[in-house]
Amino acid sequence: MTTRANGPFDVKMIPQEDKTDPGIARHLLDKQFHGDLDATSKGEMLSSGGSNGTGGYVAIEVVTGNLAGRAGSFALQHSGTMKPGSFTLTIVVVPGSGTGQLAGIDGKMNISIAPGGKHSYDFEYSLPAQ
Repeated sequence: MTTRANGPFDVKMIPQEDKTDPGIARHLLDKQFHGDLDATSKGEMLSSGGSNGTGGYVAIEVVTGNLAGRAGSFALQHSGTMKPGSFTLTIVVVPGSGTGQLAGIDGKMNISIAPGGKHSYDFEYSLPAQ
């Protein structure tokens, strides 16, 4: 059965100086999810882009906390591209990454960024019966 979770989240992106190439930026991610997903996450992001609003990024983050009353962790894989006037983003649960009561989780997440920078998530997921 597919279920939805949503709410706001806070994100801190910490630039890293150990670059392998000047055209690639690396950031550590530190997030706090609120709402239906009460969790923290840590991750890493690589990005590259032009000065004209174009670019792309990939990231992996491990989310640890509670989802619908179930405790555990899972990993999310991000892939995003930006062009002037459009943004494409895919965020999926890494297969087999669920632990604890979140073992077997599957799903995808969408994020929204409102004017002013406020972030929110919409997470469509499924879990095996307990």
